[in-house]
Amino acid sequence: MKGYQFLGFDASKEGKTPFEQLMDTFLQILTYTSGDVPEALQWLNELDREYKLTSEEYGMGDFIEDLKDKGYLDENKQTGEIKITPKTEQGIRKRSLEEIFGKLKKTKQGDHSTFKSGQGDESSSDIRPFQFGDMLEQIDFTESIRNAQINHGLDSFTMNEDDLQIRETDFKSQTSTVLMIDISHSMILYGEDRITPAKKVAMALSELITTKYPKDTLDIVVFGNDAWPVEIKDRPYLQVGPYHTNTVAGLEMAMDTLRRRKNPNKQIFMITDGKPTCLKVGKRYYKNSFGLDRKITSRCINMAAQCKKLKIPITTFMIASDPYLQRFVHEFTETNNGKAFFASLDRLGAFIFRDFESGKRKTVY
Repeated sequence: MKGYQFLGFDASKEGKTPFEQLMDTFLQILTYTSGDVPEALQWLNELDREYKLTSEEYGMGDFIEDLKDKGYLDENKQTGEIKITPKTEQGIRKRSLEEIFGKLKKTKQGDHSTFKSGQGDESSSDIRPFQFGDMLEQIDFTESIRNAQINHGLDSFTMNEDDLQIRETDFKSQTSTVLMIDISHSMILYGEDRITPAKKVAMALSELITTKYPKDTLDIVVFGNDAWPVEIKDRPYLQVGPYHTNTVAGLEMAMDTLRRRKNPNKQIFMITDGKPTCLKVGKRYYKNSFGLDRKITSRCINMAAQCKKLKIPITTFMIASDPYLQRFVHEFTETNNGKAFFASLDRLGAFIFRDFESGKRKTVY
């Protein structure tokens, strides 16, 4: 009887060095520890003790020294404090991008792409005959010459208008996006880490836009009792605070940010797991965590209406399943004429990236 022998997975056979294998794990842990290097290294040592990530030839001390030599860690010689460098911050963003794109499946869920095409800046696989008004740069000369050879022969080669073939292109619009992230205390309540997936999305979107869509803009706004912007370099360090949820403050800052952007297409993505529970009235905070407060929700609905007047659609990614919260989000979405997704944590990145990517394509006639 023929048998099979199953061996343990050996990552070294995938072409990665011991440093690269440990680096993948280290970058992922740094996201959970909000950039705290000592805590991340402690976690890594615990994992090494349990799963034997290192060997006698390459130990954890070698890995730490390589991190310093390669410019991933910066050690203060006087205080001994160790911090990650901008090189590591970029590595975390790249890893987040790869991780989220790697999970995307072929599905129409969250997709609103158009099936029409026009003059644009990205080639598609569609070819059609030449029509009056088509631009010279749209002509597919390879297909056109092939048509001319078939239609007229090689001996008396000529090319007529009927031989010309046009390569369709998709126009990708310039877009200004504000990503709002809820950092209220409920993002870590009940033993569920909701802030880490939100951070990964923020870092991955930053990397995607700066590398693939450099003409676009992405601003991150976090909101708790108040709202404030977060720079690209600070996104790995996002942490949840002892805050309530002031959705109105987040929307106000998002609108102010988009008013300063010159791109014609503007949008807001909002990641939240709970209900709005806070307003700032003058110098004091008006708070109510017990159910939906009409004073707070009315302000939220008014903000949604203002965004609609400014042609700023809001896409809400709700990490909650409470029916009364879903009803509020539906009302909020209808007022803005936006969209709402009730996404689980493991699908959050897929929802946002599909929505962002499909929204890049516009029909141009």
